Amino acid sequence: MNLLDQYAESLQQLKSQGNLRRFTSNIQQDKYITIEQQRMLNLSSNDYLGLASNIQLREEFFDVTDHSARVMSAASSRLLTGNFPQYEQLEDTLSKAFLGRSALLFNSGYHMNIGILPALSDSKTLILADKLVHASMIDGIRLSAAKYLRYRHNDLQHLEQLLEKYQQDEAFNKIIVVTESIFSMDGDETDLAELVRIKNKYPNVMLYVDEAHAIGVRGKQGLGCAEQYHVINDIDLLVGTFGKAIASIGGYLICHPIIREYLINSMRPLIFSTAQPPICMAWTNFVLKKVFLLNASREKLHDLSQYLQRSIIAKQYECPSTSHIVPVVIGESQKTVNLAKHIQSEGFYVMPVRPPTVPKQSARLRISLTALIEQSEIDALIALL
Repeated sequence: MNLLDQYAESLQQLKSQGNLRRFTSNIQQDKYITIEQQRMLNLSSNDYLGLASNIQLREEFFDVTDHSARVMSAASSRLLTGNFPQYEQLEDTLSKAFLGRSALLFNSGYHMNIGILPALSDSKTLILADKLVHASMIDGIRLSAAKYLRYRHNDLQHLEQLLEKYQQDEAFNKIIVVTESIFSMDGDETDLAELVRIKNKYPNVMLYVDEAHAIGVRGKQGLGCAEQYHVINDIDLLVGTFGKAIASIGGYLICHPIIREYLINSMRPLIFSTAQPPICMAWTNFVLKKVFLLNASREKLHDLSQYLQRSIIAKQYECPSTSHIVPVVIGESQKTVNLAKHIQSEGFYVMPVRPPTVPKQSARLRISLTALIEQSEIDALIALL
């Protein structure tokens, strides 16, 4: 068997298991998506506030953005010639919103998560990560020199047991606890207030919280669960992305100014990457200021989410969600794929999520709500289950 045959055999195995993935060409407009001439309600988008599909918002941005500011390429890293004013303006907006803490931008959430932990860790660091943290954080942990352990998902008692065991271990001079606020597959969330209480008991512990699925949709200004539970100042490394509710691209870190300066001097993906196009930073800044004022959309999304969760449970499906990410856990991959195809044929674009993204025998339909959805549309979807 030659090398190509080996890869072909692996692909065939994935196909037979119902786990083969392919790109799908599509056209998106408002809350709808069209694939192969079939128009469906889009229930797989991370555009939680409906801003990415808002044409009027784009038109307003270009109306207020001078041509001279529409720079389409940074052409270098920020440490060379890529530190355009748009970067500093966005970081200033973030800093003011997050109670005066320092802000640092990254090319993507993945880029961010694979760079921060290796930069801040060494062989005397222990990382304690929630069992279900995103793949990007797992990769960041693996790239670091730190020892790491995974605590049971959202089991803060287990986490505290590990902290008690290791915080006085002379092998480690610091411990970094890593979690998400809202988890991307189950839509459940960490008890951030309790997590902060535990963390504050130990002087050598830092807390790393990813708000990718909370920024924009939680808190009075949309600053995430950290704002909602009043713990912004208690989280050492508060990270998130602009590629979901903020309708843009990139990642951000909210931290102490010393941490910011240290990362600028030590984080390899930041130092050695060409910076994002300045126009993207200008767009993010423009959208972010709009998001601060969209409390009515956040409240609508919250109400829709609770309604869908109750409806799924009433159908006797497992539904661990407490957020706008609402899974319908089916189990077997091919059965999940077949159900997704049926629902799509009825005009609802719901995607199956299969191993290895989720554990074996926990394949599910992942329903991702946006503020553009109406309750009547949820009722029609539920009827198909």
